[in-house]
Amino acid sequence: MITYYFRTIKDDTLKTISDLRTGVWIHAESPSDEELKALFAKLELDEALIEDAQDFYEVPRTERSENASFFFTRYPYSDGTEDVETAPLTVVMGESFVLTIVQRKIPQFDKFISGKKVVHTTQKTKFFLQLIDQVTESYERELVILRRNVHKDRAQLRRIGKKEIERFVTYEHKLNDMISALVPTNTALQQVTKAKGSAIQLYDQDIELMEDLLIDNNQLIDSARTVLRMIQNIRTATEAILASTLNSTIRTLTLVTILLTIPMAIASLYGMNVALPLAEAEWAFWAIVGVVVVLVGTVIVFFKRNGWF
Repeated sequence: MITYYFRTIKDDTLKTISDLRTGVWIHAESPSDEELKALFAKLELDEALIEDAQDFYEVPRTERSENASFFFTRYPYSDGTEDVETAPLTVVMGESFVLTIVQRKIPQFDKFISGKKVVHTTQKTKFFLQLIDQVTESYERELVILRRNVHKDRAQLRRIGKKEIERFVTYEHKLNDMISALVPTNTALQQVTKAKGSAIQLYDQDIELMEDLLIDNNQLIDSARTVLRMIQNIRTATEAILASTLNSTIRTLTLVTILLTIPMAIASLYGMNVALPLAEAEWAFWAIVGVVVVLVGTVIVFFKRNGWF
């Protein structure tokens, strides 16, 4: 679906229009191949980049093509059908338009479309920065949730089991996906405005927005890496605790086996159908029990002195 939005600084709301005009925001959500080809032809864009815009695993980068700048990035989104926690977003900055292309619904833009967050599509560069800033905010919210969950599980470190370990693996996967999207996005942001002939030109009022956006992204990357290291440390500690618990269990079972072997060996010897010492004595049973008790007690004392108990 392709929708045209327009708003000047004099307008009260973001309007939906029917066709192109200077300062328009074109939003293509899950467009078909035919729709995208027709749109690229209409905007006189390089059709060689259509495949990149439709690649679900496209990595963040910038591309300059004739009269437009392509900015490829990713936003946090997962519907459980893909092995990634982010989806691609392509922003095309033309001389008189801003084009956004997504293959999935992008909740981050709902505030713009509903009017909860004011944007003016005619202020092209500022609008571009607002789009990327909204994506950054969604990463921040995602990171806050991840950090809270990690701290919650860490508080119960000794009770961490299979389910908790699986959750940590999921957290780690999300964080790695987040970092792999944010790092090249930040690099692309620094490049896109400096590229010769770029359609994204920073004005004085936009410089502060760009600086704040770069700082926020860097802080977000550092925070994500900190949480990732925390998860790795928890997993290492968990592995050590589980290994120690397993060793203790095996040692206990080994000691019990050794202690049980002593009476079993003596009982086996005196269970043979041959002539044995004390076979006719009435007190033989108690004598054998006494010997077993003494031997088992001796072994227990030996184990305790060596710290095995």
